[in-house]
Amino acid sequence: QVQLVESGGGLVQAGGFQRLSCTASGLAFDDYAMGWFRQAPGREREGVACITWGSGGRKYYTDFVQGRFTISRDNAKNTLYLQMNSLKPEDTAMYYCAADRRIDDHCSGSAVAYDYWGQGTQVTVSS
Repeated sequence: QVQLVESGGGLVQAGGFQRLSCTASGLAFDDYAMGWFRQAPGREREGVACITWGSGGRKYYTDFVQGRFTISRDNAKNTLYLQMNSLKPEDTAMYYCAADRRIDDHCSGSAVAYDYWGQGTQVTVSS
């Protein structure tokens, strides 16, 4: 059974930082592109960042986090990370990690592409 478990969320002040983790089990982690998504109340789920399979040679970020967030992966630990710096109140959302079984040089920012999802971790940024 595939499981993705996020952790690291919580309350932080604007301008602060947090690191989210997503630990995977039940799948060949190396063979999956991985993504971070978020969903704020009343809004649709949106892509934040993604990283390609294997060593994660390519990373993509949505415009509103470019330069502030960094996605990375540690295949030895089956873990995906999202380092979030310079947080803003508008970053407040439930953050989800997701896995997409694809082994090419791309990863998708669309939720429909992903096969497995975690339950999410709440990030709240106070002003």
